[in-house]
Amino acid sequence: MEDDKYVVGVDYGTLSGRALVVRVSDGEEVGTAVHEYPHAVMDAELTATGEKLPPEWALQVPHDYREVLQKAVPAAIKAAGIDPADVIGIATDFTASTPMPALADGTPMCEVPGLESRPHAYVKLWKHHAGQAQADRINALARERGEDWLPRYGGFISSEWEYAKALQILEEDPEMYERMDHWLEAADWIVWQLCGEYVRNACTAGYKGILQDGDYPSEDFEAALNPAFKGFAASKLAHRIGQLGERAGGLTAEAAKWTGLPEGIAVAVGNVDAHVTAPAAKAMEPGQMLAIMGTSTCHVMNGDSLVDVPGMCGVVDGGIAAGKYGYEAGQSGVGDIFAWYVKNQVPGRYFDEAEAAGKSVHQHLTDLAFEEPVGAHGLVALDWHNGNRSVLVDTNLSGVIVGQTLATKAEQGYRALLEATAFGTRVIVETFNAAGVSVTEFVVAGGLLKNPHLMQLYADVLRLPLSTIVSDQGPALGSAIHAAAAAGAYASVADAGEAMGRVERGKYQPNQEAADAYDRLFAEYQLIHDYFGRGANDVMKRLKAMRKEAHS
Repeated sequence: MEDDKYVVGVDYGTLSGRALVVRVSDGEEVGTAVHEYPHAVMDAELTATGEKLPPEWALQVPHDYREVLQKAVPAAIKAAGIDPADVIGIATDFTASTPMPALADGTPMCEVPGLESRPHAYVKLWKHHAGQAQADRINALARERGEDWLPRYGGFISSEWEYAKALQILEEDPEMYERMDHWLEAADWIVWQLCGEYVRNACTAGYKGILQDGDYPSEDFEAALNPAFKGFAASKLAHRIGQLGERAGGLTAEAAKWTGLPEGIAVAVGNVDAHVTAPAAKAMEPGQMLAIMGTSTCHVMNGDSLVDVPGMCGVVDGGIAAGKYGYEAGQSGVGDIFAWYVKNQVPGRYFDEAEAAGKSVHQHLTDLAFEEPVGAHGLVALDWHNGNRSVLVDTNLSGVIVGQTLATKAEQGYRALLEATAFGTRVIVETFNAAGVSVTEFVVAGGLLKNPHLMQLYADVLRLPLSTIVSDQGPALGSAIHAAAAAGAYASVADAGEAMGRVERGKYQPNQEAADAYDRLFAEYQLIHDYFGRGANDVMKRLKAMRKEAHS
């Protein structure tokens, strides 16, 4: 149609950025393009100097994010075959918490001449866990003082979030801390690059920046952590808050040149990859838990009332949608665990067999694994290879497989890890239910929904109907929906989601026989979960400490 209008959603993932062109009237996806970050994730060495990085570090280069705008957006418009003049808005989403230090004008500290060799000048990716010691102190002090914001985060502040990472900079590179004017999320920095306005989005400000009821932690609290940290929020964190789906500003002339889009079109307030997906999956009602399953999993759900859920990542008023309390939980390793196992634990013959069969090694292992009935492998695993985000909130935990023998096969270990991630999700769901925030439907988005065995496994383990988003690009579609709202094409994000979102309701239903069998395995999972995770045996933490000592 001649009067069709379009929006662009840009999803910034861990390793790449994806641009998606979407028709405003019905959510039809008409063009997409991906740009891989040239520097990927710096977790072993700093690219600029070759300096080795300590364990638990994960950094990125902000210019890689600009390149997504310069390369992926024009490529997506070209693939769509549309007139750029018909684009009315653009929105972005990001991994989180992925904060960075910047000057007052938004210049990243790593782009300041002479600072490119300083690790703390770079973006700290969500899986940068080197601030765990700072997070431990934040939590201990908050409990000691009875800070009323702590229960809003399940009783724990993560090392992945803004405060622990900033405190790490102060204590390891105080000059960098003093020189930075802003400590801001990459989600907000990229919007600043697009519209020339620094607007702090309500989602990350609440979930990752400890903004509750309009206030950050007090200066007394900051000073008690470290006298030099006093005034952190007021001087480096606090800024104008933008609500999700609002217009942050208009596309600048420079950004218009980068993207090929019309100057002045709506740029939406930034968002997080998980939360932005809710309207795309039509998971906006209380009880509908959305899991974005990829390298990690983030669980988000709206609720009508404010409840403290132990071990959740947070609850924020308007954190997912205006007028509702947005709940978040998560697992810090899911797809990453499966990839690690395939890369490091699978014999070469499986790769040969997969190639001969014309399928991926992951698919080959899955097919082999599910030829056996539940429990036939005699294994149970803990999905903590990248720590535990919910409900234990402890990055010092690590993975384990119990029950291996000389007869254990690679596909059996692989299935045990698939099951472990489902059991970890069940712990989260049961914790929410016990707190009075009922989960009645499980909705999945993300790359892992392409594995039907895994989806059925989750339905069986959770004993819940499992719905799946129709789009392969949930976060990018979610961003596009927010762009449509910011451009005024719809009255709200919810209205835009109803018109543009897509979901297949109840695609997977729990199988009673399998669910009963998984209950037995889950009981064993719970035993080792609590044994290793709740203080009965801290061997994982002692081993991790030994590893750090050996690398120091």
